[in-house]
Amino acid sequence: MSLFKARRALTRKQQRRLITGLLFISPWIVGFAIFQLYPFFASLYFSFTFYPALETPKFIGLSNFAKLVQDPRFLNALYNSFYYAIFAVPLATLSGIVLAMVLNMKVRGLSVFRTIYYLPSITPVVATSLVWLWMFNPRNGIINFVLDLVGIRGPGWMGSPVWAKPALILMSLWGVGGAVVIYLAALQDVPRELVEAVQLDGANKLQQIWHVTLPMISPIILFNVITGLIGAFQFFTEVHVMTGGSGSPADSTMMMSIYLWQTAFRFFNMGYASAQAWVLFIIIIIFTAILFKVSGRLVYYGGK
Repeated sequence: MSLFKARRALTRKQQRRLITGLLFISPWIVGFAIFQLYPFFASLYFSFTFYPALETPKFIGLSNFAKLVQDPRFLNALYNSFYYAIFAVPLATLSGIVLAMVLNMKVRGLSVFRTIYYLPSITPVVATSLVWLWMFNPRNGIINFVLDLVGIRGPGWMGSPVWAKPALILMSLWGVGGAVVIYLAALQDVPRELVEAVQLDGANKLQQIWHVTLPMISPIILFNVITGLIGAFQFFTEVHVMTGGSGSPADSTMMMSIYLWQTAFRFFNMGYASAQAWVLFIIIIIFTAILFKVSGRLVYYGGK
């Protein structure tokens, strides 16, 4: 009987601790429920409605999703987002790994170089976008000025439908410093004895990187690729600042997030915007699942 009472007392103590913990985090729980959980499910309902702002939503079934398939601006935004993601994510991954490997070398002033490469990732995005908008200026921008010095006539960049997306991809490489820090931490955890073993076997530097370094940091590469892919499909602030939210020139920078913003806050069609948001969400989920599926054969986890 005494043992049973001790167990009951212990259980009550755990319950009190649970209640105390929940009370401490209750502000976060309330904020999460109001500002994230409720909008999440509300947008799902609104995606099946005709919902002009300040009016009562009217249920219309799958009409919004059927309209998306026939909407040329949405299809163009879908193409632009895929274009950006396909080029920006691999380039950012490759440049991040290369920079991390360079910064992992024992050279003088290494901490200064690490700080320099990381600073752009903590610079306000709006300020960065305005600076790059000036740099891309076809007449007075520094990029075309440097190209002129080597005899190359610079393009119109953000004023050209052909070069606008490559300009955004080039600008995205400016912020790889955050990923570089993560890669750098992973490189410093690569077992030194493995590197020394392949060196004794006669492997050159490239073989060491391919057979030891990259497999050992592959989980970090997967993490950065997934987060980079999610960020690429949600690419918004830079385009909004540099084009005024218009997706110009000629809708060449009309990303899915920009079109979603226009639909919701310019045309005030909340139901149609919610449908776009859920399509974007499903696309991100599908590609994330594909990456996890493919990574099972490419990513090395220690002890497995």
